[in-house]
Amino acid sequence: MTSRRDALKLAGLSAGALALGNGTAAASTNTAYAYSTSVRHKSGRTYSPGQPGRDYRPVETPNGSTLPYTVKDGVKVFHLVAEEVEHEFAPGLSGRCWGYNGQVHGPTIEAVEGDRVRIYVTNKLIAPTTVHWHGVILNSGMDGVGGLNQRSIHPGETFVYEWTFTQYGTFMYHSHHDEMTQIAMGLMGMIVVHPRRPSEPLPDRDFALMLSTWMMRPGVRRPDPNEMADFNVLTINGKAYPGTAPLVARTGQRVRFRIGNLSAMHHHPIHLHGYAFEEIMTDGGLVPKSARRPETTTLVPVGATRTVELIADNPGDWAMHCHMTHHVMNQMGHGIPNMVGVDPSSFDARVASLLPAYMTMGQDGMGEMGVHIESGHMRAPENSIPMVGAQGPHDYITMGGMFTIFKVRNGISSYADPGWYDDPLGMARPATADELRHDGIDAQVGAPMTGHGMTKMGDDH
Repeated sequence: MTSRRDALKLAGLSAGALALGNGTAAASTNTAYAYSTSVRHKSGRTYSPGQPGRDYRPVETPNGSTLPYTVKDGVKVFHLVAEEVEHEFAPGLSGRCWGYNGQVHGPTIEAVEGDRVRIYVTNKLIAPTTVHWHGVILNSGMDGVGGLNQRSIHPGETFVYEWTFTQYGTFMYHSHHDEMTQIAMGLMGMIVVHPRRPSEPLPDRDFALMLSTWMMRPGVRRPDPNEMADFNVLTINGKAYPGTAPLVARTGQRVRFRIGNLSAMHHHPIHLHGYAFEEIMTDGGLVPKSARRPETTTLVPVGATRTVELIADNPGDWAMHCHMTHHVMNQMGHGIPNMVGVDPSSFDARVASLLPAYMTMGQDGMGEMGVHIESGHMRAPENSIPMVGAQGPHDYITMGGMFTIFKVRNGISSYADPGWYDDPLGMARPATADELRHDGIDAQVGAPMTGHGMTKMGDDH
């Protein structure tokens, strides 16, 4: 249940929060804003193109960008280019993917309810393609399903799509031609449409996060679109940890996470440590306030978006990740024996005479792999990374894949990575012998000790 204190905090931030937010959260610096005449909405109202700073706070796409536009005769004009992209998932792992405008995933398209948009799509791929505007309500001829709503865009061609946004919310775009191949290769992006007259307080930090899955076999540079089950690279905005950028906020700010999922087959329960949040919107629209409830995990189904919001009142470094445990790993191994608990020392010695670099992995889990590779004890195959993690401030972080860090700090003036958090209230540490004796803990067996009014487990009384 949301406390009265939290409810008051949530209610207390009004639309005036726009003036209190960050000065560095402006849209991409390469965005050209030029405002011209107004355009008539199909409802009969006449709207001028929505302006950042006046009508909305621009969204931020970590590890990504916002698509530039110009305004011609009251219409916002965008240009998407579908092309092959050399993309880095994480340091040490790159792939020849398909993306838009030189990046994976494509840049976020941002507009305001009532905006008329014109989007040119140029195909520089070796195959035909289209673009579907996922979740957007528009006329059938602009929906982008190849063969059904339009002829496919052949290599070298440029098509134009045009419509007026009659709704607001968080949506997506992706290829709708040979979907299994083209989405698996990376042809997707986010769409954020801001309300013309907001009924919710404006966020101070507004993040767009796209979830997706890939099959990158060790040593191979091309994603495998024919995979049906064992996707082994799981990403947020095209990045697997430790390649994911941290999400930074100042204490007291209203933070919104817009999460879209265009994975091939995996739903993702996205869990945030240190906070409860409210799910305020799906791709179908606002969730009525009477239906909202505090959560720490939101399930984002394939082909859907979920938007959650919180007040950043708990400083620290907070894990944010998919809670399917194999989704916080990289390039997972399948179909191999379970080596947990096995002592391979004699086997290793024998194999080493034939393969000097051989090392059996996994006898106490997967966490050891990253440590051994990072320490130089063993090499990963070319263009491959450890199944888990990276070095953290206190030890090796044994998570990879669909994992990032929400970094909340007091009084910061920049949203650059502030480094690791030093908790002034202390952290978990090794217990001393005196503490164990004082509290009657037998560290050897994990059972209460006799004395201090306690009895051994198993005594009959």
